[in-house]
Amino acid sequence: MSKKNQHVVPSGKNWAVKGAGNSKATRIVKTQKEASGIAREIAKNQGSEMFIHGRNGQIRERNTYGSDPYPPKG
Repeated sequence: MSKKNQHVVPSGKNWAVKGAGNSKATRIVKTQKEASGIAREIAKNQGSEMFIHGRNGQIRERNTYGSDPYPPKG
């Protein structure tokens, strides 16, 4: 399984969970909260990142679930 970052994006009146670079949504749900939960679980399983976009398309939240080197060693 590849490590694809997960994006929560608006989809009409609904919200979609999309893997980075995918043209089709993984899931489409009614609320941003529900989409965020789904994206979070996928990102945790893959060790990737999750991006939550607002209705205007801008990223408003970002979470890393992989091996984040922060704080850096050294």
